[in-house]
Amino acid sequence: MPRPPSLDSIAGRVRELIARTGATPRPRDAASVEREFNELALDLFAAQFEADAAYRRVCEVRGVQTAGVTDWRGIPAVPTVAFKELELTCLPPEARAAVFHSSGTTRERPGRHFHSRESLALYEASAWAGLRANVLDAMPPVPRLLALTPPPAAAPHSSLVRMFEAARSEMREPESCFIGTVDARGAWSLDCEALTSRLRDAAASDKPVLLLGTAFSSVHLLDELVQHGERIALPAGSRVLETGGYKGRSRELPRAELHTLLTGRLGVPPRDIVTEYGMCELSSQAYPHRHSAPDDSDAPCVMHFPPWARARVISPESGAEVGEGETGLLCVVDLANVWSVSAILTGDLAVRRGTGFELLGRASQAGQRGCSLMAA
Repeated sequence: MPRPPSLDSIAGRVRELIARTGATPRPRDAASVEREFNELALDLFAAQFEADAAYRRVCEVRGVQTAGVTDWRGIPAVPTVAFKELELTCLPPEARAAVFHSSGTTRERPGRHFHSRESLALYEASAWAGLRANVLDAMPPVPRLLALTPPPAAAPHSSLVRMFEAARSEMREPESCFIGTVDARGAWSLDCEALTSRLRDAAASDKPVLLLGTAFSSVHLLDELVQHGERIALPAGSRVLETGGYKGRSRELPRAELHTLLTGRLGVPPRDIVTEYGMCELSSQAYPHRHSAPDDSDAPCVMHFPPWARARVISPESGAEVGEGETGLLCVVDLANVWSVSAILTGDLAVRRGTGFELLGRASQAGQRGCSLMAA
């Protein structure tokens, strides 16, 4: 059997795909991109099967060999919980320049996604392309970026912070900054006084703001504004990106209510408040199609990955893809995960919506046990 292509050569092909499609939600040559995706996914599976010993054991336990997989949907997916127990990486220890940890409470053992300098560069290329296409599209050039997270030096294991830093580096706007902090237990908090001061300065100018943060940090900002009875109308063209779950770090709000409050307190129209989905085990993020989003705030928020990643919604009992409008566990094949595992079974429930998905949230412990049993 011929040896698979090298991981470095596959990474080059993924980079070319990213550069060519630019995270365009609906590339004009969709059929060609689909064929290219399938070929790349199969080559990557074969290379990871050879180079990633832990992943190879998972496949062999399931009785799967590379020769038996002819479509990307058949690539064995690893549940995210496995990243807590196994070193699912093709990188030798000396090549590991960074490790991203999954978010959660400070008492939980995190999942680990190891990166080399080359894989970090690919992660940043993927993340920047997604942000540029889905958040910065049609935005005035070089907005002021305010990240509601700690800076990279204080949160070196956060893939989200790395993504925001990649955006800051690409945009090169001198007034951009990170406004979060980290306490002694490693928990994130927000310097609300510094943030509201910067938002007031922005409101007094005509320079749009790009406000990036987690859902719980947005709640902390809103609580601060409500407490002081304050509304800060950001300049026209400003955008807000909110991402991530709450994990007990603030009270939880339905997405529509959170966005309504952000509009009311910051003056940013609903169409310019963008939800992002990502995780440390992935190198690509999903976004809704902004320009095709319905005006009805109660309509489903349908998320899509870029052309170098695919999502499926599968039944935890059978492993088969569910039908349109049905609920299951979200499974993602991410070609930018070159040096780890491309196929990831998340612990998140989703509804299948065409080629996209509507995210419902974390599965119950029973559901997560079911998906782990199925994966094993």
